[in-house]
Amino acid sequence: MSRLHHLNPTPHTVHWGHFDAALPAVLEIDSGDTVIIDTVSGGRQEVTDDALFRADHRLIVDTVPQALGPHILTGPVAIRGAQPGDTLEICIESIELTEDWGWNIIRPLKGALPEDFPYLSRRIIPIDRQAGLAHLPWGVSIPVRPFFGIIGVAPPPVYGRVSSIEPREYGGNIDNKEFVPGTSLFLPVFVPGAHVSVGDGHAVQGDGEVCLTALETCLKGRFRFVLHKRPLKFPRAITPTHIISMGMNTDLDDAAQQALRDMIAWLVELKGWQPEEAYVFCSLACDLHVTQLVDGNKGIHAMVSRELLGLS
Repeated sequence: MSRLHHLNPTPHTVHWGHFDAALPAVLEIDSGDTVIIDTVSGGRQEVTDDALFRADHRLIVDTVPQALGPHILTGPVAIRGAQPGDTLEICIESIELTEDWGWNIIRPLKGALPEDFPYLSRRIIPIDRQAGLAHLPWGVSIPVRPFFGIIGVAPPPVYGRVSSIEPREYGGNIDNKEFVPGTSLFLPVFVPGAHVSVGDGHAVQGDGEVCLTALETCLKGRFRFVLHKRPLKFPRAITPTHIISMGMNTDLDDAAQQALRDMIAWLVELKGWQPEEAYVFCSLACDLHVTQLVDGNKGIHAMVSRELLGLS
């Protein structure tokens, strides 16, 4: 019988700025179980008003060492029976904004236009959770559409400790705004237990995330974890409306080719088409989107409507 678990952010349940296969799990669950995972976002370099931190967030900022990247991640969560070569399905059942503010930062030498904006600029942006709006100080309000920028399993052990910034085959900092409630993210497993970590809450983001960050904030999510005894080479997702394959590379063209090749392979699996038939279909009905341009490994995601494929 499946169980419901709760995982809150504390100095003992988060890691800051990195993924590492050697990190011990802070919670162990069974396949089919659901976990409500609470996350926090930002340290004192990003959040300019210390009074905004709630007690657990402040304690983490004061006591947890930061290594390599900026993201505070809750986890890892181990799934009993998961082994390298398996696939883990992470069902995003709900996402909740937990603060009335978010932060955004421009850093020197970062972002999509570092030559145009070669300076540090930080801002706190109010969020009206009831109205579902983020209010920019120059007079425009943007509807929020929260999602988790980072959902990832432990990387291959040979990688050692790696930054939370670059997305890779284990997921991580994918920054895909399509990962709304009702989405299933599929990730390959590289260590026993899989060891899932979640964080990098975004209240809203445009494709590209061009100035370096989205509207970063604290989120709580409800996730159901389902283990599949079959292999997967690279992350895939099924949203309420689309199937999505992904490419990640320092070169955007290479990322696009990776996403397209995986979509063709997926269509061959799903429909029994010949690769050439799937290639033509993609030219007519597959949309390639820029996921993000600013995380070292740039992202492209390929999207095909589930309705066109007869997928309920």
